Amino acid sequence: MKYRYIHICMILGSLSGCLSTNNIDYENQANEQTNIAIEQLVKRTADKNSTLNTSSTSINQLTDLVSVPELTQYIEQALQYNPSLQQSIVALKIAYANQGLTRADLLPAVNSSFSGQRTQDSDDIFNADITVSWELDVWQRLADTNAAAKADILATEASLQTAKNLIVANIMRGWLAINNDQQLLQIEKNRLDALQRTEELILERYRSGLNTLDELDTAKTATAQTLATIADYSEQVLQDIRSLLLLTGSWSQQPADVKIDSEFPRVLYPLESMAVQDLSGRPDLQQAFLDIKAEALRTDAAYKAMLPSFNLSASLTDMAETPSEALFRNPIWSLLGDISAPLFQGGALKSQAEIAEFTTEQSYWVYQEALLDAVNEVENAIGQESALAAQQAHFNTALSSAERSMINSEQNYRQGLVDVFDLLTTQQLAFDAQTQLTSTIYQRLLNRIELGLALGIGVSS
Repeated sequence: MKYRYIHICMILGSLSGCLSTNNIDYENQANEQTNIAIEQLVKRTADKNSTLNTSSTSINQLTDLVSVPELTQYIEQALQYNPSLQQSIVALKIAYANQGLTRADLLPAVNSSFSGQRTQDSDDIFNADITVSWELDVWQRLADTNAAAKADILATEASLQTAKNLIVANIMRGWLAINNDQQLLQIEKNRLDALQRTEELILERYRSGLNTLDELDTAKTATAQTLATIADYSEQVLQDIRSLLLLTGSWSQQPADVKIDSEFPRVLYPLESMAVQDLSGRPDLQQAFLDIKAEALRTDAAYKAMLPSFNLSASLTDMAETPSEALFRNPIWSLLGDISAPLFQGGALKSQAEIAEFTTEQSYWVYQEALLDAVNEVENAIGQESALAAQQAHFNTALSSAERSMINSEQNYRQGLVDVFDLLTTQQLAFDAQTQLTSTIYQRLLNRIELGLALGIGVSS
């Protein structure tokens, strides 16, 4: 008897060894590629003399980049009511429910039945039955399927975190867009005031016989163009506010009720407070990696489906002429064990295993794409930071020079030393420099948000 069991174990072991699973470990390959990418990223940023810290960071939340208390209410509303985010939350609930199905396969199944039969000229017959069935997970096929479902849950959680990060980032972008357009609107209003003063000055000189009506028409043309720009910016501010409210998923507020400062928040953190980490904080990379893990487990389960399955079933049965007597007063029990193995299914099982294997490989390349995008986003944001910092410094210098030139031109025009075209040109240069400086600061703040997302800085889960 002992040798019989040894022989059976040897047969089972040989069957397990016959599985032609793919030996490529995509999880380890993904980890190796990540380490290489991070090493190269740190080296390249160091070669660019970047001031990014490579060890620690003082910024823990994305909201630290634009820390405005008034933003909190919009972020909280968006996290609670945004329809897109709520879809991601429901997807997570579905993933938990799917994992419940795979977990149930690991447990015994219990079924009961009660039936009655009445036949003419015969006694009534009542049957009661309880059956317990259980598949023995010898090859860990069911365990692999359940583990894959758990990995799906973690991947869906990472997807939800990505959605949260994007919602908060979009709220911050919307807030900054309103700041920017309000400032541009104010610049155009200041330009309009200057042009109207110029018209009055031209009219005064015209009445004194020092100017012609052509110069007045030129000034009126510039004024009309500025009025058109003011109308455009006024509507753009309202559209920005509507977009912000749309992100919150709530109709409780009207655009006119939203009050936002017309200045950028003074929270431009130095780059050394943002660290080049291992990018492990990026939920999109986490999701892609967990997808590899889940598909690898499903591949193992698909190959194990070709092996024999072992099932146990036990039943308790009773039969009587009355319902009360049929409730297991004199039951009969039975125990059954069976082994079943697929012999021929037209290659369906093999094809399913190959599909699972290719799906795992596909998940690996999806991860590779996400990793390349992550590294590229970090490098682009770092390079953009340097360019925008230089532009901001140059526009500051240009604005100072343009403002002095505008004051001098106005004085010279009053003295008749320059014509109206020179005056309008210097005014245009001064206000254009203000616009360019404002837009550059706005782009730099947006770039800080992009860099934060690229480095894996998000919001609390």
